[in-house]
Amino acid sequence: MDLSPIALTLKLAAITTLLLLIIGLPIAWWLSKGRSILKTIIEAIITLPLILPPSVLGFYLLLAFSPRRGIGKWLQHMFDVQFVFSFQGLVLASFIYSMPFMTGPIKSALQQLPASLAQASYTLGKTKRETFIKVLLPNIKPSLFTAIVLTFAHTMGEFGVVLMIGGNIPNVTRVASIAVYDSVERMDYSTASAYSLILLSITFVMVITVFIFNKYQAKSPLE
Repeated sequence: MDLSPIALTLKLAAITTLLLLIIGLPIAWWLSKGRSILKTIIEAIITLPLILPPSVLGFYLLLAFSPRRGIGKWLQHMFDVQFVFSFQGLVLASFIYSMPFMTGPIKSALQQLPASLAQASYTLGKTKRETFIKVLLPNIKPSLFTAIVLTFAHTMGEFGVVLMIGGNIPNVTRVASIAVYDSVERMDYSTASAYSLILLSITFVMVITVFIFNKYQAKSPLE
């Protein structure tokens, strides 16, 4: 069995999760602070991947970043960058498709924190950035860890989006989910089963880890 799709999947999930952690944290923080029409619209856009069929999102990304039109043509001409049928395209698609799994739990956790926590930090002379990093984030560790694991696991299982924008190119865009599909198409059920078992095992371990971590965090100091 060729293990390159598994390695590519783990690489894609790791890069996507890291990017979403860097960019998704400030977005979740901003969305958690009050309501406005702009925030409602942006939150709706971020949530769309949870509702849209993956093939629909992948189709629109394919059109948008095609080197023959629109943004894709401009990127190809100006920077010689092509997202369609490339690993960069997989990262872009995964970033958009997995964003609600990162921002959702973090935003909800931040909204549940008492406002007095941040106010006390400001009173002590801390900036908003220091308050967010040193005060708020340590108080939502279970939700933060859950968001990271959910994002990683969700990216590993993507199929429709990555197939539409990346295709099935060995060692470039052929991730594990596509390898499973390809094996089934060839009626090579033993290989499909092996890929599926690896993905299932990794995902199961990650989910169990979340439950154990959250249970440990929920224990009181007296236990």
